[in-house]
Amino acid sequence: MSNTLFVLLDGAEDDPIPEFDGKKPLDVARMPFLHSKARHKMYTTGRGYTHLFLNEFFSGRPPEMSRGALEAYGFGLRMGPGRVAYRLTPARIAGVDLRWAYDSEGFADELESRVRENLHMLEDPDVRFYMGGKAVLTFKGDCPEPDGFPVPPKDGPYRRFPGELGELVDKVAREMGGVTDYPWGGGSPGRGGRSFPCLGRMTAISNGPVALGIAASLGHDIMLVDDIEARFPAARDALETGNVFLHLDEVDEYSHQKDPGKKVRVLELIDRLMCEHFSDVEDIVYFVDHGTSCVTGEHILMTVPFWTSIDSGFRDGETVPLKDIVPGLLP
Repeated sequence: MSNTLFVLLDGAEDDPIPEFDGKKPLDVARMPFLHSKARHKMYTTGRGYTHLFLNEFFSGRPPEMSRGALEAYGFGLRMGPGRVAYRLTPARIAGVDLRWAYDSEGFADELESRVRENLHMLEDPDVRFYMGGKAVLTFKGDCPEPDGFPVPPKDGPYRRFPGELGELVDKVAREMGGVTDYPWGGGSPGRGGRSFPCLGRMTAISNGPVALGIAASLGHDIMLVDDIEARFPAARDALETGNVFLHLDEVDEYSHQKDPGKKVRVLELIDRLMCEHFSDVEDIVYFVDHGTSCVTGEHILMTVPFWTSIDSGFRDGETVPLKDIVPGLLP
């Protein structure tokens, strides 16, 4: 099969883990398929957030839309003149502090219910929830998000969000003992871009809106597939008609939960599923967008690996500029 499979192990890089004798999850995880298939191992410079990395990886340029707007397009929410979009992430307001709640599985259903009950406070809202109480929200209004507001995954001082959205956030927090969905990444509709011509037709497959939003804004097809195991046969089918971008967000999510054992297990599961579905695929590119620390739960801006089965002009061990990777790998 001549089409190329791009596999993003989101946040797979890490800090050394004390319980792993100072090794990282990528060092500990048994991934024989990756290491036998992707013989060429290079590096590039990571970015602080996935959307910044992906847009440059696939187009050579940073995105022209905010994170919220991109995710709204990824989920197909209502956008257009006079509307704004925000990403909502579970958090706890504890006095003067705001702490991101990556342990939200136990209260995600209640949080979603409380937010939905209070959406009447906004004009013409459109919302989509996913993965542990996270959500993307659009509504008619402006985008008051001054500098200095906390953004995940780094905890920070609590600041009351302005406007009607801030009133909704605070009302949910009062109803849930400090737990709420806190907004960030706000923005209005923007202009999409163009990916590298060498990518041709591509389908992005993910369980989250950021990868889908980047792909859609660059003119590619998208498929939302929640279950990790279902994403692999979907990617296999899509590979019959063009290149495929397979996003595996669980690696990043378990890092935010500070669970290195869970991170190792999902990396090993990914390797088994890759072997099951793609053992006969010739052109595979694995890549990592940033580190996510199982020690602190925060993103790490660092040099990140990319591995591939494709013979190219890159030298093993070379640090390649991010914008040069895709044009250097595809004819």
